[in-house]
Amino acid sequence: MSAHTDQIATAPATMAPPRRGRTAAQRLQGVLAHVVWIWLAGLIVIFGLLNPFFFSIPNLQNVLVQATVLGLLGLAQSLVLLVAEIDLSIAAVTGISSALGALLIQRTGVPVGVGVVLGIALATGIGFINGLCVTKLRMVSLIESLGMMITLQGGLLAITRGNTITDLPDSYYWIGQATIGGWPVMPVVLLAAFLLMGFTLRRTVLGRSLYATGGNAAAAFVAGIRVPQVKIIAFTLSGFISGIAGYLLAAWQMAITSNQGDGFLLYAIAAPIIGGVSVFGGRGGTLGILGGVLLLTVIHVGLAIVYVPSFYVTMIGGVLIFIAVAVDALRVNVLGEG
Repeated sequence: MSAHTDQIATAPATMAPPRRGRTAAQRLQGVLAHVVWIWLAGLIVIFGLLNPFFFSIPNLQNVLVQATVLGLLGLAQSLVLLVAEIDLSIAAVTGISSALGALLIQRTGVPVGVGVVLGIALATGIGFINGLCVTKLRMVSLIESLGMMITLQGGLLAITRGNTITDLPDSYYWIGQATIGGWPVMPVVLLAAFLLMGFTLRRTVLGRSLYATGGNAAAAFVAGIRVPQVKIIAFTLSGFISGIAGYLLAAWQMAITSNQGDGFLLYAIAAPIIGGVSVFGGRGGTLGILGGVLLLTVIHVGLAIVYVPSFYVTMIGGVLIFIAVAVDALRVNVLGEG
């Protein structure tokens, strides 16, 4: 009886240390999960102190507009990352799809709406082809999409002949220039896209299939999920969203250059990873992606406001990508998150 009593008395002492260890890990995990918002808040304060104009309404509107195209491309990349693949062609897709639509409007006289839809359809088709190559031909997505990117960049240069496309109808530019109550319309598209993506990932069979495929493709296949089809859908939707981003970029800039969209690729990869989308697939959410997009946009705008030379922005972007991958590896390897 005394031995039994001793065991009962000592049980809480033996259980206490593991509980404290788990709590510490959970706290660290919570910090890492929200680190993007911590960075964002800190940078907003720093830039605001360096230049009070950063807190102004016009600057807030500028941040939201600039975040729109990057945000859409971040969502496009996230779909592919969730299934443990990568698409390097999304930025090139934005350029060639918008250029094709604009040239059809200019040279054949098709209505603006038809030209825009055909451009987005081209982008969707390119995404579908990427998905087929990765799943049916078993090509490595990194190399396949790199080849597609180079091809599309060359195609854009060829169809524009190195010139900038301008002089399109005012209705083509409307969504990139219009305001309602003094606020730009473009960010509304971004908000709608994030809400729809969040619903899709969390509330639909497709969303659960994306996570399952990226988390463990073999287990997903055994569970009855058609892994190749899910990956094709991910690439196709990625192309579709990239096409929308391409049109918005053209409408905002009121021009399409021969290298349209090239500067967005690395940041479109960095934004979701910084926001918690795993490079190993199967993990991530829209709130984190939004945080990554806003963080990178705030850095670009903030550095310009405090008069930092533009070439430092590229260097800082590279550092952020490195930090993002390091944080992601810490989540997976040290904390066992996944």
